[in-house]
Amino acid sequence: MRKKNQPEPPPAALSKRERQILDILYRSSKATALEVQEQLPESPSYSAVRALLRILEDKGHVRHLVDGTKYVYSPAVPAERARRSALTHLMHTFFEGSAGKAMLALLDNAPGELSPEDLDRLQARIDNARRTAARKEPER
Repeated sequence: MRKKNQPEPPPAALSKRERQILDILYRSSKATALEVQEQLPESPSYSAVRALLRILEDKGHVRHLVDGTKYVYSPAVPAERARRSALTHLMHTFFEGSAGKAMLALLDNAPGELSPEDLDRLQARIDNARRTAARKEPER
């Protein structure tokens, strides 16, 4: 059983091309093999794309629906869950499991790129985190 702050186990290893296909599917939410092929850099053949989609499906990363004569592929894991899993993995791999260190690195990496609305949302989350931490502190 996983502890609350322990990362999810890493997904089955993905090749660079499999990762590219998953990225396309997450961006578009669904696509046919031809649509995936058209978006891949240095695109492999159509049959290679179909084979890669089948491999991703076997690994549990992709699923398909039949639409007439076409297979329409989509990610098997909802984007929000995949996002959280990737962030947790990143935090534990590069930032000693510290959300604070990860956030500071993100802010250092993108100075001046945050809109006033982004800053307001971040401040609200920080304020909420302070209130939560204060409630958890033992009384003196």
